[in-house]
Amino acid sequence: MHEYTSSTRVWTLTCPGLPEEVSRARRWTRDILQGSPLADDAELIVSELSANAILHTASGRPAGSFHLALAVSSQAIALSITDDGDVETAPKAEHPDEEATHGRGLGMVSALAHRVVVRNSDGGHTVTAELFTDAQPPGGHPC
Repeated sequence: MHEYTSSTRVWTLTCPGLPEEVSRARRWTRDILQGSPLADDAELIVSELSANAILHTASGRPAGSFHLALAVSSQAIALSITDDGDVETAPKAEHPDEEATHGRGLGMVSALAHRVVVRNSDGGHTVTAELFTDAQPPGGHPC
């Protein structure tokens, strides 16, 4: 392989901040990862992170958007969702009580992914979930 050729492929997609775009993001992920044993987990992660961007940030306001990046190599899949920001706190995994109707999403993403990284900037937040092809998530799948 040539020294300037990467074996990592990267795709990007920008979606308007509308609820129906979550299903578009899922389909896009599923189509790219067709045949991968990690496709189902990746699709669920993209769904959760996209919904969070729309529900909890300026991405869900008129003229808002969210941005997806999907990097695939033989060792890993990295899924990144960047929102439009405009919230006081960064995304974080919470531990809600049993009666709560919200707050479990990032915890679920953390259970599925091998690593989750949240980066903040003036323009928004980027949540990246990494799935490694040769390992199970820490503790295995909870189900």
